[in-house]
Order: sequence, then C-alpha cells, then structure tokens
Amino acid sequence: MYITAIIPAAGMGSRMGIRENKLYLELEDKPVLYHTLSNFVNNSFIDDIILVLQENEMNRCEKEILTLFNKNKNKIKMVKGGKSRKESVYNGIKRSPDDTDYIIIHDGARPLITQQIINNVIGALENEEAVTTGINVKDTIKVKDSNNYVVKTINRDNLTSIQTPQAFSYDLIKKAHQSTLYDKNITDDAYLIELMNKSVKIIKGSYENIKITTPIDITIAEEILKSRRE
Repeated sequence: MYITAIIPAAGMGSRMGIRENKLYLELEDKPVLYHTLSNFVNNSFIDDIILVLQENEMNRCEKEILTLFNKNKNKIKMVKGGKSRKESVYNGIKRSPDDTDYIIIHDGARPLITQQIINNVIGALENEEAVTTGINVKDTIKVKDSNNYVVKTINRDNLTSIQTPQAFSYDLIKKAHQSTLYDKNITDDAYLIELMNKSVKIIKGSYENIKITTPIDITIAEEILKSRRE
C-alpha cells in the first residue's frame, strides 16, 4: 500500500496567547513541528508527507525545520493551507501522489505521537476504510445550559476523546471532503465519514499524545519526553 501522510500546520493557535504559530515554539531545543514530522519521516510505511502551511510561513519552515532533516527533507512537500482546517486538509488530499492508496492525517500540534501508534493505525487499514485513535474519557462529563447550570450528566463508559492520527482509504476521504466542501466548521476528518453513514473504527490512542494548545502543554510535553528517555 502507498501511504501519504498529511500534517495540517496552518493554524495560529490563539489559545497559546502568542502572535506567532505555536508550532515554532521550542520543545527540547527544536520546534514543536519538527518533533511531529520526525515521527513520520522515520516511519518506513509512510511514502510521502504533505505539510500544509500558511503560505507566508513556507520560507521559515524550510529554513528552521526542514533543513534539520538533511536528505530526508525530500520526503516532505509543502502545500498552501486554506481558511479552515478542513480546507487545508483537502488541499493536501488534492496534492497527494496519484498512486496514493491511503491517507493518514495527523495534527502538527501533536508532537508526542509514537511509532507504535502510527503502525497500529496503518495495520488497522488492512480491515477498515476509516480509522481514528481515541482514549477513554476519565472525567465526569456534564451538559450545561447557557447560564452554566447543569442539565444532565452523561455516562462516560461510552465516551471517547478522539485524537489523531486518523487514516482512510484515499477514495473515501477524498469523496468525504468533496461532499461537504463548503462546511468549514468541521474539525474532525472522521466526522466526515460519519456524515456519509460509513463506519469508523476507533483504536487505542495514548494519554501522552497531547495537543499543544496552551502554554502549560509545552511543560507537560517536555516532561513526557524526559520520562521516555529514563
């Protein structure tokens, strides 16, 4: 199977409270995005990587991140992002090689993904057309009204917190994006498959596979990387 990875990295991350793309923040002396990309560059099952960026950041990415991969940077192709995550991913799909069989999508802001999880997702494609990673919800979840009063408590036994990577057959994910081309508020590619009444298989993710969203996440990520070396 020919697998193309799409890494959406065009968002600004307003919740980080900074004016630059959070993916250039340093995590153990290298940009967050470098850590994310390195896991896919070093995976033997991934044939191509499409990195979706804001157009005005492509030169910076080339100088500060891609050069760190030396000759392996040829595995990465930069593509201009859209006005939403969905548009950005679709831009990546359209630029995938013609012989792509499967697409694996992973948030640029999740630098702690492991080779094992990537391999597990790819392995699941032998029997599934759509796969997502997820973890069991540990907290009690309550529904509230507009005045912040509790409406009800949800049984968490059947709840899953969805992560990336997610993987799909190329034809299916392309069709899913085309069928909802103008719905820009969708932030989860697996949801597009649900809208087509197709099945999505959930496989085990990791509580360490955090998304860098707020400043404390950098500190947490550094501690996780440190613990992996011990």
